[in-house]
Amino acid sequence: MRKNNFLKITTYAAVFGLIGGMSFEGTTYISNKYLNKSAVESTSSTTKSIDNTKTLSSTSTKTSSSDGVSGISENVLPSIVAIDVKTTETSTDVFGRTYKQDASGSGSGIIVAQDSKNIYIATNNHVVADANSVSVTFNDKSVYSAVVKGTDSDSDLAVVEVPVSKLSADTLSNIKVATLGDSSKTKVGAQAIAIGNALGYGTSVTVGYISAKDREVSSEDTNMKLLQTDAAINPGNSGGALVDSTGAVIGINSSKYADTSVEGMGFAIPINTAIPIINDIVKSQTVSEDEQAYLGIKGTDVSSEYAQYYNLPEGIYVSSVTSGSPAEKAGIKKGDVVVKYKGKDVTTMEGLQEKMSRSKAGDKVEITVKRADNGEYKEVKVTVTLGRKSDAPQETTDSSSSEGNSDSDNGSTNNGSDSNSGQNSRNGGSFFN
Repeated sequence: MRKNNFLKITTYAAVFGLIGGMSFEGTTYISNKYLNKSAVESTSSTTKSIDNTKTLSSTSTKTSSSDGVSGISENVLPSIVAIDVKTTETSTDVFGRTYKQDASGSGSGIIVAQDSKNIYIATNNHVVADANSVSVTFNDKSVYSAVVKGTDSDSDLAVVEVPVSKLSADTLSNIKVATLGDSSKTKVGAQAIAIGNALGYGTSVTVGYISAKDREVSSEDTNMKLLQTDAAINPGNSGGALVDSTGAVIGINSSKYADTSVEGMGFAIPINTAIPIINDIVKSQTVSEDEQAYLGIKGTDVSSEYAQYYNLPEGIYVSSVTSGSPAEKAGIKKGDVVVKYKGKDVTTMEGLQEKMSRSKAGDKVEITVKRADNGEYKEVKVTVTLGRKSDAPQETTDSSSSEGNSDSDNGSTNNGSDSNSGQNSRNGGSFFN
């Protein structure tokens, strides 16, 4: 009898153990499945900050230099796109007659972020300036329409976006967010690889070295500290990637700063310079017409040439301040030179307007000016509560030197023309340098 009881007990124990084990395994499987799914969904639904330590793509991996340039290129190419734009050019003949004609241009871009709604692509401002339409060609040769999210002419940077819902499953599986490096750690003499849509022929790769860091280069009204490389950066490469020997992006190529009379001197915007500007554009709020911001100054761009000639700081010389305007209330004065908006450098009225277009009426923003004081210019920071564009006094002004008083210069984005495009003899289009 005791033997039978013992057998029953051991049998029950085995059965309950088996059931318990199955229950535990089933619970673990279900929890792992749904917790992992939830984690993936939460990662893909929110745009993180773009920086040089985090990207949104879990597939972004660095490549060992032992893989060679071909291995590095293979890893980076899914993050590079070709950008084509349609514009309208105005020309005047010898009789003073004005004509408008359609034109096209080509450039490059880098996929820098993705959220549940859009793919975000960094490029140069001059690539998309005045574009009537923008299209993007991904690594799998698929072509999609894109929209300019925002621009920053002072830094020659822009972001275009493509809705994720428009992309096919094949395209989504063939592209990825770029791995961003740290340009401050880049060394002179290190290998540099330029990838982009050179001459509009499609994505190509050139190889060289970092020739110099913090090279101060002037173009039009802007001075920038750039990476210099002897990797060939040709028209059409603008907006493409300059990567290091691990495949990390250390710069955004811009042959806008190249001199056609010199060979072996290409330039790229350091990625550490670009990241905060790209972040601002990607995360910028949508501003309705009723919410458009108003500052209330008239100004003139002070280029490096004018700054040297007139002994002024580079920036925006305030020629007048509208009475009762937000600028006057904050203490901005005639003769001040505006040099920063919300901590970001501004060198032109166009650049100031672009940054204001990402602010709303009622926002409090910090503006830095340089003010004359006994023959020297001292930095002064003021906090301005931006007004509403609709409340701005209406008057006829020169739209190239005013802010807040005309429809074209009141915080709305105004991209300016690209004076550095060349003709494409192959198809009659133009390339953006």
